[in-house]
Amino acid sequence: MPLKDGRYTGLLYRAVNPFHARAPLSGRSAELYGGRFNPKGTPALYTSLGPKTALREANQVGCLQPTVLVSYTAELWPIFDTRDQAGLERYAMTESMLADPAWRIKMLDRQSVPTQDFARTLMADRFVGLLIKSFTNGALSSDLNIVLWAWSGNKGYLEVVDDEKRLSGM
Repeated sequence: MPLKDGRYTGLLYRAVNPFHARAPLSGRSAELYGGRFNPKGTPALYTSLGPKTALREANQVGCLQPTVLVSYTAELWPIFDTRDQAGLERYAMTESMLADPAWRIKMLDRQSVPTQDFARTLMADRFVGLLIKSFTNGALSSDLNIVLWAWSGNKGYLEVVDDEKRLSGM
């Protein structure tokens, strides 16, 4: 079980564009373009619980592109668990709404995006992120992601694993 009482402790992974590899804690790309669980203007880190999931998430279209795989050690809370049906019901959210592939089209058309609205509500309720299954092609139910909206300045921590300072030399 990846969460215990809304707390995640362990490794997380992100596959990032090499252009953003020097700032693996910035959340800037998601802030600029928006995502399923963050509107434009809101920084976010889309992380995965496994490296294969992170690679699939970052390369959903076409062939594998140049990618830097970054790992993090983390202790973060509170994380909302989207596998909790009662929790979803409290927020009037459903699994089909979470998985809706039309979020991007709605965002581009400047329509309301239910998953972004859900994220705003969770942020207002002081959640630092949410645990969500991967919606990439070929994903298994065990392929999980954590989307973070707050990862510094809180009680927990998120630290890049870079003992040999490889990212500073990029």
